Amino acid sequence: MGLLSFLFGDKTKKIKDFQERDAIIVDVRSKAEYDSGAIPGSKHIPLQQITSKAAQIKKWDKPIITCCASGMRSGSAAAILRKHNIEVMNGGGWHSLYKKLDS
Repeated sequence: MGLLSFLFGDKTKKIKDFQERDAIIVDVRSKAEYDSGAIPGSKHIPLQQITSKAAQIKKWDKPIITCCASGMRSGSAAAILRKHNIEVMNGGGWHSLYKKLDS
């Protein structure tokens, strides 16, 4: 087990667990970024709107996987949603997350 896996756990396993429970992928990039390519079926909610949409997201009653371009904004979004008692994980960059969803 690598140091990062030891410190942060196996993200791929957590993603699979979330997927098995019908997780919803929330892409928090800008509209232009999202329109240039995104995970099929993902929901687009820019980071600036996450707080105001938290009650709506909570009503979905599903685990949430956030993603963005690199993992920074999705990490911020995940922290915001966690404060609203939403089960969430930071999926990181959308492209690498998409590859993990396929495997």
